[in-house]
Amino acid sequence: MSAPRRSLSPSGPQGQAFSRRRAVALAALVALPAVGLFRVQGSAMTVDEFEGRVDIGGRALYVESRGMGGPTVVFEAGYLGRSDVWSRDLKEPVGERTMVIPGVIPFARTFTYDRPGTIGEVNSALDPTGPEFLPSRSDPVPQPRTIRDVVDDLHTVLGVCDVPGPYVLVGHSLGGLSMRLYASTYPEDVVGLVLVDATSEYTYPEFKKALSPQDWARFDAMQTDHAALLDVYPEAEILFTAPEDEAETYTQMIEAEKASPLRPMPLVVLSHGIPFAKPFPDWPTETMEGIMTDLQVRQANLVPNGRHVVAARSGHNIHQDQPDLVIAAVQQVVEAVRDPSTWPIEATPAATPHARASDKILI
Repeated sequence: MSAPRRSLSPSGPQGQAFSRRRAVALAALVALPAVGLFRVQGSAMTVDEFEGRVDIGGRALYVESRGMGGPTVVFEAGYLGRSDVWSRDLKEPVGERTMVIPGVIPFARTFTYDRPGTIGEVNSALDPTGPEFLPSRSDPVPQPRTIRDVVDDLHTVLGVCDVPGPYVLVGHSLGGLSMRLYASTYPEDVVGLVLVDATSEYTYPEFKKALSPQDWARFDAMQTDHAALLDVYPEAEILFTAPEDEAETYTQMIEAEKASPLRPMPLVVLSHGIPFAKPFPDWPTETMEGIMTDLQVRQANLVPNGRHVVAARSGHNIHQDQPDLVIAAVQQVVEAVRDPSTWPIEATPAATPHARASDKILI
């Protein structure tokens, strides 16, 4: 299921509409001072731990690195998503569950960063006095951008921070697309992939084929109308412009995949089990979910022995709905990099909860 980058809603992340009240809260947050970069060295650490803002050539990106031991696990959030979506629990009170990055730190070094213009969600039920949402901690850049710009930023900041490779890349939604492009662009640096309901470059062309011209025009307008978002957050991330099926971001991925296919490596593809909400009443859910399922299997088949897992209790945000499943997938890939014998050529459901892309495993 190569998921659309949002919850199929023309409003903000997770379908929450932006409001003037949110704009006021955002303005207050933007005025806060930047976090200073600091490093902590310990005798047991193989690399510095650090968090804060780092200069990448005239502007700063907010970064965090935790844990120890290679390969380094690099995380990329979905479209408009701030990096702490991998660490903050947006569904349960703090401490009730182990979220993804805290769950990976015990067995591997981790690295993540805020893309410019991203947003951190706030669950008002858990934090009734908190802000409406949190802006990116990185400096703004001119928008729109493309997925190639995202990859360039990531490559630059990994170098500036001297983050040791090789890397296992973990990407959610649009972040999965950028991680695939990174792996195709820098194949020598990447040894494993975990794609979390990752967007496919073919999702919207296939949607266009399946919809009537009228319904496609309606859906395309919903996906590429950024007016409400920009009204309250002028610096917001914009990576797609109409027409959606011809977006440069997708063209860049298609060209890269042809020029430099993924090298064989451990790959886990996690897909949502709970269908997306309908963007309009006559949305053909069964057809569109089928398209996304086929494209998720296609991603798992990009390398030999890729594993495809359907997260039966999850919507698009598997890292929030079933964080333990993402942690387990990352650990399997990390262990496979350290010891290739743990990644059997013919994995079966009887041997492991994950299996070859040809198998449909529900968890």
